[in-house]
Amino acid sequence: MHLSVIIPAYNEEKRLPKTLAEIDKYLRRQNYDYEILVVNDGSLDRTVEIAESLVPTVKNLKVTGYEKNQGKGFAVRFGMLEAVGDYRLFTDADNSTSIDQIEKMWPEVEKGFDVVVGSRDIKGAVLDPPQPWLRHILLGEGFKLYRKLVVGLWGIQDTQCGFTCFKKTAAENVFPKCRINRFAFDPEILVIARKMGFKIKEIPVYWKNDLESKVKFKSIIKMAFDLIKIKLNSIRGIYG
Repeated sequence: MHLSVIIPAYNEEKRLPKTLAEIDKYLRRQNYDYEILVVNDGSLDRTVEIAESLVPTVKNLKVTGYEKNQGKGFAVRFGMLEAVGDYRLFTDADNSTSIDQIEKMWPEVEKGFDVVVGSRDIKGAVLDPPQPWLRHILLGEGFKLYRKLVVGLWGIQDTQCGFTCFKKTAAENVFPKCRINRFAFDPEILVIARKMGFKIKEIPVYWKNDLESKVKFKSIIKMAFDLIKIKLNSIRGIYG
């Protein structure tokens, strides 16, 4: 199988149908085989019921997951290791980065890159609409600098876009080593990938700002502590 699309979902009964419809419409036009995995991260609403009701109409849709909420990082890891595609893309249920942006990734994997990261912060990226000034400075640039100081990844500007593609070999080697279950999993997977010698490429994407995003200020605080955990894990050799 060529492509697996992994969508972590926690209480996404409202946004998931539209996102799946758009992904389905795009992938049906492609000349490669694929699967779409919705990973239920212990949702308390009708996410599972609604996703399963779409199985007859959304081609190659699979609904998987578990009952207790574990966090986005855990859900992505679960999906990446259950997927069978030669390329495995995780994307958000809010469809902030539309599936057609993957077309920008294919030239990079053909060049030999193992991990291709969608970015809002490099030349060519489009934010629609732009982030509010305070959120951009405090939660964007501030977090980025803190992340670089703690775990490195100086050459990567945006780890939090939520649109990243792994080659099969990279996914199957990186994700079993992950320890962070929530939002700071993005820097962790890149730290591990780099340690293992996988080639990483950051590419600009079109990103639609969703005002209902679940990443709030308190999540940033938790991410700050998780970055310290990543640093300690790296020092202790947990990532190999």
